[in-house]
Amino acid sequence: MGTADRGAVAGLLLAAGSGRRMGAPKALVEFEGERLADRGVRLLAEGGCDPVLIVVGAVAVQVAGAIAVPNPDWATGMGSSLRAGLDALPGSARAVVIALVDQPLVRPEAVRRLIEAFRAGATVAVAAYGGAPRNPVLIAREHFAEVSALAEGDVGARPFLRARGELVTRVPCDDVGDPADLDTPEDLRAMEGR
Repeated sequence: MGTADRGAVAGLLLAAGSGRRMGAPKALVEFEGERLADRGVRLLAEGGCDPVLIVVGAVAVQVAGAIAVPNPDWATGMGSSLRAGLDALPGSARAVVIALVDQPLVRPEAVRRLIEAFRAGATVAVAAYGGAPRNPVLIAREHFAEVSALAEGDVGARPFLRARGELVTRVPCDDVGDPADLDTPEDLRAMEGR
């Protein structure tokens, strides 16, 4: 398979949590006049992902242009949401970019850079800020089963990324966003004040 044509790259937004510390499900929280769920789907779509899936759980969120994937086990943590999302991807998806609903300052260019790394031959590409790996993350289909097997509790792909560090291509994204998490109302106020 040529590096320029490696097949479709899907997008997967993990948005199933209840937002306990936020006081509301993060998918429904508004930032700059847009729900985080809508913003995350837009991030993936504008970055070049097709189709885009959103894993929901605590609340049933519908987002135009996205396929909702219910995770009945959402309360067990991010691992079950990642597994549900990977299981729901169409067979045409040769890779997936995974993003988190609570990182609204990541921009579509970060997603595009991960897809470019995949097209250039990477099978695992991670957005890096200040050299540190964060989100979003691209994973090629050949690794889906291993990622799923290691995704437990409140961790997603991290155990896989640590176990298979030799596969990881770090993609510098300092100039295309900030991976800061929105976990509390204080975080939201501080982020809106930037």
